[in-house]
Amino acid sequence: MKKNPILKIFLSLLVLAVAVLYMYPIIMIVLNSLKVESAISTNTVFELPRSNSFNGLNNFITAITKQGFLQSFFYSVFITVTSLISILVCCSMCAYFITRIRSKVSSFLYYLFVFSMVVPFQMVMFTLAQTADTLRLNTPYNIFIIYLGFGAGLAVFMFAGFMKSVPIEVEEAAMIDGCNPLQTFFLIVLPILKPTIVSVGILEAMWLWNDYLLPTLVLDIKKYMTIPMLIQYFRGSYGKVEMGPMMASIVLTVLPIILVYIFAQKYIIKGMTSGAVKG
Repeated sequence: MKKNPILKIFLSLLVLAVAVLYMYPIIMIVLNSLKVESAISTNTVFELPRSNSFNGLNNFITAITKQGFLQSFFYSVFITVTSLISILVCCSMCAYFITRIRSKVSSFLYYLFVFSMVVPFQMVMFTLAQTADTLRLNTPYNIFIIYLGFGAGLAVFMFAGFMKSVPIEVEEAAMIDGCNPLQTFFLIVLPILKPTIVSVGILEAMWLWNDYLLPTLVLDIKKYMTIPMLIQYFRGSYGKVEMGPMMASIVLTVLPIILVYIFAQKYIIKGMTSGAVKG
């Protein structure tokens, strides 16, 4: 059936309009990060930077040199990297066990992980904060254990879906050649999981990097602040909010994860669809 060209143009314009609406806040943040403070706090906030309002890179310099931005950046990077590695390694091994060891226990574990995806975080956040304090999981160096628990649902679901499409004959051939189960997983199965590893890694990294609520509940804000926490508490002298440096810090925060997503978005689609059809 031939598509109506008018309908095609209308749908294209509609999608373009929605894309502009989604991009508008980001564009406004970038523009205002280049303005002086007075131009942001007045009705000129929606205007392009002019000669009398353009502040160059001064806001970015202020954002980096004040408020402990570099320390918070380190905390965010450390939490993201350690949590991501834990999620990818542990959840891929768990999914391998669930799909290869068919039993009531493995089925129960699988549905338990799936169920965890639909439980709202607000239901457990107060209990989580108390448990984290009791177990001393309230520093950036061990909070990855908590993130492992919250990120396992999606990761195990995606890894298990892909593992079902991997022929078991490949693993049997490796075991005949003398590989033990750990060698089979890390040398044979893990390279096959690469599309799903990349897609899960990107999705989880975006969540870990931008997460504000969980670190705020668990970490001591007087000692540790991640980047989202720092932006929330960005203050100048006498408690005044410095909009220019705050806008610049937001740009510095979202830029890395946006670049990663742009260059790796094709792997997300590939990883999401690779396990949809059993081979």
